[in-house]
Amino acid sequence: MKLEEYISILKPEVEKMFESDKSGHDTSHLKRTMHNALLLQKHVGGDEIIVGIAAYLHDVHRIMQQHLGRYVSPKESLPTIEKMLAKTNLTKEQTNQILHCIEMHEVYNWHDQTNKEENIETLILQDADNLDAIGAVGVIRAFNYGAANNIPFFDEKIPIKTADDYQEKHGNEESTIHHFYHKLFKLGKNMNTKYAKHIAKKRIKFMKKFVKQLLLSLIHISEPTRLQ
Repeated sequence: MKLEEYISILKPEVEKMFESDKSGHDTSHLKRTMHNALLLQKHVGGDEIIVGIAAYLHDVHRIMQQHLGRYVSPKESLPTIEKMLAKTNLTKEQTNQILHCIEMHEVYNWHDQTNKEENIETLILQDADNLDAIGAVGVIRAFNYGAANNIPFFDEKIPIKTADDYQEKHGNEESTIHHFYHKLFKLGKNMNTKYAKHIAKKRIKFMKKFVKQLLLSLIHISEPTRLQ
């Protein structure tokens, strides 16, 4: 079977599952992530079926999290995803590869580069997901997520720290603006693949310019250089 045929089997359940999402992890995000993943796969290799399906199903844990009202790891979503995949004719090996990609797609460990030892399909999924978090779409998604989770727009009393490393946090940021500095601006240089870094460069540049202008409007900063 071709990837399109697998997606057509999974689509009805996925669309029903994600129809009420307001956090920026909706079916549009899934489709864009899959598009990004397949674009990267064509340039850097990997299995198209594994990459495409993993990208399409990678955020099931986000929906579970909304229903349960607590943090849900990608690993916790694997039994649900496995049942969905059982409706296809994927082999056990293919299913396990997809589940592994999804389980590990939020494990970055950029501070020690351990994720570089992962298989190419997992690295592609990480990059594809992160590419959708930056640029114009990334700006919209960041504020949608903040609004959906009652995260403040900005709190000028809390300093903005720009440490070089980043580890995924399971709590909420101080504000949406802080999230840009804590994570989103760092995504470009921490992409796994060179092609993703290439795509990310312009998106990060746009996003930094947007946030810098927004902050200047919000708090009338007289020293804009400290926001670089």
